[in-house]
Amino acid sequence: MRVLLAFCLALPILAAVADDTLNFRDPDDGAVDLSNYLLNQKGVFPVPIIITEPAIGYGGGVMLLYFRESFAEAAAEGVKESGRKMPPSISGLGGFGTQNGSWLGAAFHFQPIAGDRYRYFGGIGKTSLNLDYYGALSRPRSYTLDGDFLIQQFLFRLGDSDWFVGPRYSYFRSDVGFGDGKAAELGDFEASRRTGQAGLVIDYDSRDNIFFPNRGSYMEIELQMARGWLGSSSDFESYNARGYTWLPLAKAWTLGLRVDGQTITGDYPFYAQPSVDLRGIERGRYQDESAAASEAELRWDVTPRWSLLAFGGVGKAWGRWHDFSDAKTVYSYGTGFRYLIAKQLGMAVGLDFGWGPDGEQAFYIQVGSAWK
Repeated sequence: MRVLLAFCLALPILAAVADDTLNFRDPDDGAVDLSNYLLNQKGVFPVPIIITEPAIGYGGGVMLLYFRESFAEAAAEGVKESGRKMPPSISGLGGFGTQNGSWLGAAFHFQPIAGDRYRYFGGIGKTSLNLDYYGALSRPRSYTLDGDFLIQQFLFRLGDSDWFVGPRYSYFRSDVGFGDGKAAELGDFEASRRTGQAGLVIDYDSRDNIFFPNRGSYMEIELQMARGWLGSSSDFESYNARGYTWLPLAKAWTLGLRVDGQTITGDYPFYAQPSVDLRGIERGRYQDESAAASEAELRWDVTPRWSLLAFGGVGKAWGRWHDFSDAKTVYSYGTGFRYLIAKQLGMAVGLDFGWGPDGEQAFYIQVGSAWK
C-alpha cells in the first residue's frame, strides 16, 4: 500500500514539472524537488499508470486519487493523537490496459485510525488478464483469467512498537479459458470457481523511510485458508513470508537484503501457485507449489540527489511438478538508478534494468525501493 501511495503521488507531479509555469525547486540546491507540493497538497489528482511487466506487456491507464488531508496535515494529526506521524487517508478509482489485451479496473481506500494505531485497507475490482502457464512442461500455454475481486484488511499496532497484526479477507471469482495449447497436466480443472480466503497478517516495520530506506527492516507474514463457509469452491491453505533489511556500509553506500518464501497446499487453483519474483524474470515463469527467492542490492549515492544500483538474485519453484533437488535454480541480475525527487519525504524515482536466464530481460519504472 505504501509503495502504491508513493507511485501514485510521484507520477502526475513529474509530468507537471515539464510545465514551465510551475516552480518545483529546492531552495537549498536549486534542483527539481516536489517536497513542498507533496507535503501540502490535497484533493483529487488524476494519476497516469505505466505498466512494463513482461507477463502482460507494456501498457498504461489512469487512477483518480482523493486525499482528504495532505501529508503534512496527516502527520500533524498523528503527532497530536499518538505522538507519531501517520500517512494520509487515500481513496482511488481507475484502471489500466496493456498491449496483450489485459486490463483491470479497481477502487480502494486506505485509512489510518487513532493516530496510526489502526490501519484499514479495502479494495474491489474486475480484471481480465492474458497470461502464460508453464507448468510441468516448462513451456508457455496461453490462457485468459477473468474475475472479480475483493480485499478487506484491518491491522492493529501492538502497543507503541513497530509491529502490526490483524485479519485479512480476500475473495476472487474467476473464469479461466486456455487457447489451443491446453495444459493437459492440469486434468479436468474447474474453469469457473470462487476463492474466499481469510487469515492473519503480521507486519513489522522499522525502516527510517517507507519510500527509499537507508536503514531498518520490513517483514510481513501471511497465514491464510480458503473454506466453503468463506465463499470458496474448494479448501486450501497458503503461507507467505517476506523480509527486507537495509544496512548502511559507509556514508554513500547502502546494502539491501531480501528473502521471500511462499507455499500453498490443498485443492488450490493453478494460477494461485507461488512463483519466483525477481527483476528480469517474467511473473509466473517459474511457478509451483512452493517458491523462494533471495536478492541483494548495493546502492551508491553518487551525489545527494543521484544514486546508482547493482542487484542480483536467485530463486527456485518446486513441489508439484519438480522435487526441490530437480527444480531449476534461476538467477537474475541488473542495474538501475534513482533521483531524489522529494527530499523531505525521502522519495526517489528511477529505472531498473534486469536480466534473467535464457536471455530474459525487462525494465521497470520504480518509485523508491523495488521491494514491495
